[in-house]
Amino acid sequence: MRKFTKNYLLIIFTAIIGGAIMSFNTVDEGIKVEKTFVEEGLLKFKYQLENLKSDVYLYKEDKITIGKLQSSLKDTRNSYKEIEFYIAYHYPEFSKTHLNAAPLFRIEAAGTSAYTLPPEGLQVLDELIFSDEADDRKDKIIEITDFLFNNYNNFYVSTIKNGLSKGNNKTLALRIELIRIYTLGLTGFDTPGSLNISEEASFAFQGMQKYIQTESYFKNFDTSKAEKLISESRIYLSKNQDFETFDRIEFYKKYLQPIYEELGIWDGNSDDLKEFSGWNVSNKNFFSSDFLEPYFFTILKSSEDNNELRNLGKEIFFDENLSDNGKMSCATCHLPEKGFADGEAKSLSNAEGKTVLRNSPSLYNAVFAKRFFYDMRAFYLEQQAEHVIYNSDEFNTSYESIIKKLKTKPEYKKAFRKAFKNGDIDKQNFSKALSSYVSSLYSFDSDFDRFMRNEKEISDDAKKGFNLFMGKANCATCHFAPHFSGLVPPFFNENESEVLGVTKKPIKISPLEIDSDQGRIKSNVKKEDSWIYENSFKTMTVRNIALTKPYFHNGAFNTLEEVLDFYNEGGGEGLGLKIKNQTLPSDKLNLTETEIKQIIAFLNSLTDVSKAKVN
Repeated sequence: MRKFTKNYLLIIFTAIIGGAIMSFNTVDEGIKVEKTFVEEGLLKFKYQLENLKSDVYLYKEDKITIGKLQSSLKDTRNSYKEIEFYIAYHYPEFSKTHLNAAPLFRIEAAGTSAYTLPPEGLQVLDELIFSDEADDRKDKIIEITDFLFNNYNNFYVSTIKNGLSKGNNKTLALRIELIRIYTLGLTGFDTPGSLNISEEASFAFQGMQKYIQTESYFKNFDTSKAEKLISESRIYLSKNQDFETFDRIEFYKKYLQPIYEELGIWDGNSDDLKEFSGWNVSNKNFFSSDFLEPYFFTILKSSEDNNELRNLGKEIFFDENLSDNGKMSCATCHLPEKGFADGEAKSLSNAEGKTVLRNSPSLYNAVFAKRFFYDMRAFYLEQQAEHVIYNSDEFNTSYESIIKKLKTKPEYKKAFRKAFKNGDIDKQNFSKALSSYVSSLYSFDSDFDRFMRNEKEISDDAKKGFNLFMGKANCATCHFAPHFSGLVPPFFNENESEVLGVTKKPIKISPLEIDSDQGRIKSNVKKEDSWIYENSFKTMTVRNIALTKPYFHNGAFNTLEEVLDFYNEGGGEGLGLKIKNQTLPSDKLNLTETEIKQIIAFLNSLTDVSKAKVN
């Protein structure tokens, strides 16, 4: 039996009094109002946090074991997972920042300044409490738990006082949760210490099912198929609890995708996410070309785009005369035959024998980003082009000069008249045309995509490689499915950068030294001037990676084997180098040679050089 300490009794007393004051079972003119499932879930999570808070103090006093504390944290996390679909949808910033933030330092902007803040929330506790260092980090565990409890308690009181956020479309929260389960849950991103993926996913499904069964909105639909699939998915999860052997292909095809598609049938006309998320709510399969909405990421609007505009953008893309010396076009560094990269370690500049600072990334799927360049200095696609135009090592020119050249060409006058009603050759229309072409460079019809859509088969090695990528190899915690980049799910409205400790040369070449490029900290984005971004670089997509060697920002790694060897050792820190704030776990992955070959087989299956959508 638990010994009731003074702290614990105080918590119980506070909970009882708080529960009496804040209870949803209020009396209105003598009528008892029954709590909804969401209200019950919010209250249950509050009580679980209170219990966890008690347990971390008992653990500090050596009155419970680490096993008991781990069990308490699991109960708390499961309670959150059951209601996560609601909290994380209606209060995304609060959830992401305070409740379940990644265990990494973060920036919080305040005007033009920013503060560097330590990590907090359930993920941080999962990493700490399930680590070998838990006994030495008792005070830290208490600090984070107290902070979590206070933040949620304030949120809870405010929510009760001001009323629950309801939204217009009830199914979007559920479908977003399915994306979250697959991309963040089953990969271990959410549970970096415990890797308790199956149990947490099951509780998430349970919460969704209870919501469907109790929310009046769903009475308008036949929910039997979805409920049956959810029940079957929970049975599957109960039978498959090993992180490394969990089959993420089978689970997606048999359970998650059918539920995702079925729930999509219930969507109303209202799209609460239109201005907030890059996810296309009408999508039916994660691995189809319409999963993301390209016009969410550009200034160009869907209503403005057309084939004439794309064709004009293509002409501009390949026109060397637009650069100052008349020898450089966009295609100089982005060659179609090389996956719209250039195959150079660092791209050539406009000066003979000189290069620019970094390797040239592929433009396939480049539109699906909220930040551009390795140092993330550009905030939208059109701004990315602007940096190239004015860069003295690249186009070394200006919009004014480019527009002047275009106006002297009869073929451009004709093309602009076809693409725009006003026919104006100006900066705005130039940018729209170039954006239209680059945005058309889709690449979602690879062998792997078609396999996940049940259109073809792939090798067993590629299948095993995908499961390794999503599991043991830890790749998908940075290269998020289905885009396999740092575009963060489930809302796909921000990009991550990572500190990997990339070396100057492949790790088998001595001496081992970290690359001198300081990355994002030198981006000149003032509100991100923080030590956490030293040696930090944007996480690019691995789609078409077989075509885009050499690799990393410095182009120092020539083969995928060299890249995976680097990751297998835990990056620069795992190799023994001193790296400030490496965000890549420094633990060795212990991948075998066979497993590395299987991951490469999967990566090769992502190759797709589909033509641009230009007639």
